[in-house]
Amino acid sequence: FQMPGTHHLMRPNVRLVEGYREEMSMHRNDLYYAELEDRGLLIFIGEEPHQNENRYADAFFDMVEALQVKRVVALGGVYGAMPYDKDREISCVYSLPRMKDELDKYAVRFSDYEGGTTIGTYMAHWAEFREIEFVVLNGFAPAYEFSQLGIASQGMRVEEDWKAWHDIMRRVDYMFRLRLDLSDLEQRSQELTEAWDKRIRELEQKRPDLHIKAYMESVAKEFVERPFIPLDDAWDELNDLFASLDE
Repeated sequence: FQMPGTHHLMRPNVRLVEGYREEMSMHRNDLYYAELEDRGLLIFIGEEPHQNENRYADAFFDMVEALQVKRVVALGGVYGAMPYDKDREISCVYSLPRMKDELDKYAVRFSDYEGGTTIGTYMAHWAEFREIEFVVLNGFAPAYEFSQLGIASQGMRVEEDWKAWHDIMRRVDYMFRLRLDLSDLEQRSQELTEAWDKRIRELEQKRPDLHIKAYMESVAKEFVERPFIPLDDAWDELNDLFASLDE
């Protein structure tokens, strides 16, 4: 934090007009409640702390216990080289060892990361001391760096990855039996894939020196897709298969 300008990441933002404060942003944490048929859903949206993380965790889990929340899921995302037209890889961190067998059914990759922690992993750490079920799901958004090809070119990445959100929310929806309508995310995901198909074709024509097709093929070759097929959907597919055989 000795680098010039770094402090601005931590301070509130202000807008001044001729010396007078017109607007001042404040850190805030909001809690929303939704009732879905026979169950309640709490949605917490806030800003993570840059200090006193233990006080933040204590306050958060005090709230969780007071509201008798059974399980907490924290959502996030990271960038990585992966095909834009495949199911996103979902990384998973959990608080209690007994949760692993269940979470393995959600087609996730259990993280083996080592280094500076995220707020989600930090909260999962403290959740264990209170015997609280805490799950962190991070979706991998496609990002491509061409410097490894020896070419001086700016990389590309999916800034708003609706596909990652869709793949995460399918798991959350099934986990909590929310029966959410995810058709909007599904449609946006399809449009995103089509837009990137077009973008890649245009890039191949404009920058043949990038060898973009070969690069994307190498990314796809190294990628192991983990499609999430809920048990209910699997039975539906089997029923459809048997029905077609009968016909």
